[in-house]
Amino acid sequence: MEKIKGTGVALITPFKEDMTVDYNAMGRLLKHVIDGGVDYLVAMGTTAEAATLSTEEKNELVDYIISNAQGLPVVLGIGGNNTQEVISNIKECKFLDKIEAILSVVPYYNKPNQEGIYQHYKAIANSTDKSIIMYNVPGRTGVNMTPETCIRCAEDFKNIVAVKEASGDVAQATKLVKNKPSDFVVLSGEDGLTHPLMALGFEGVISVVANAFPADFSEMVRLCRKGDFKTANQLNFKLNDIIDAMFEEGNPAGVKAFLDGMSIIDNNLRLPLVSVSEKHAEIIGLLLSKY
Repeated sequence: MEKIKGTGVALITPFKEDMTVDYNAMGRLLKHVIDGGVDYLVAMGTTAEAATLSTEEKNELVDYIISNAQGLPVVLGIGGNNTQEVISNIKECKFLDKIEAILSVVPYYNKPNQEGIYQHYKAIANSTDKSIIMYNVPGRTGVNMTPETCIRCAEDFKNIVAVKEASGDVAQATKLVKNKPSDFVVLSGEDGLTHPLMALGFEGVISVVANAFPADFSEMVRLCRKGDFKTANQLNFKLNDIIDAMFEEGNPAGVKAFLDGMSIIDNNLRLPLVSVSEKHAEIIGLLLSKY
């Protein structure tokens, strides 16, 4: 699964002032991240505000992203807390033959136990031949997929090929890397921890920060993959304050504020999300001016 290693960018969705999708801004964003050297694109993740998009909007956006990917692989987010609905959405997806893999989040809100998580991914894996990347983000889902459950899924289903791990728990990450199958890919879901996690053995990241700073972030990841962690850490330090500020008032509010400051998009979010505070916007402006 070389195509999902390195830097994947979890694309935001730009909106106009009337809250319709801004395709001109989407085009600028795609050019920005592709020119910046990301390795693949991730569509319809949390950062895309996918929960606020209609099915028609999602289909139009995914079609646009694939059509303008300039040959880069595209990973598509298809997840949820209704297993049968996730399976139906995969079967009805128009783009399966055009995407590299499906990114599917651990079921949220229902708070399944570990057996429930395993059975959820078993049902999804058995419903498709497409490669699946699991996504563990307990801060959003309310439940943590343990390394044991993750590895059990990886061992039992050949099309479960990777996990985006965003627990923020380095001990858990260590156990995962130590015990995983050799061909199973572990990706960071935490921009701020990507450098140390790659030192542990992670093979890349699905990044929010790469929307705004694709060149430096992608280069940091490339250096980590080569084992040059000392040089990579210089870029890690350069990005550190920016990463902190980007997530201080939530995602994607922070990254949209940065992208607005870079004149790539207009700073519009769909409710229930709102833009960062005026005070925080000033901090972001200062960071951009120094960068």
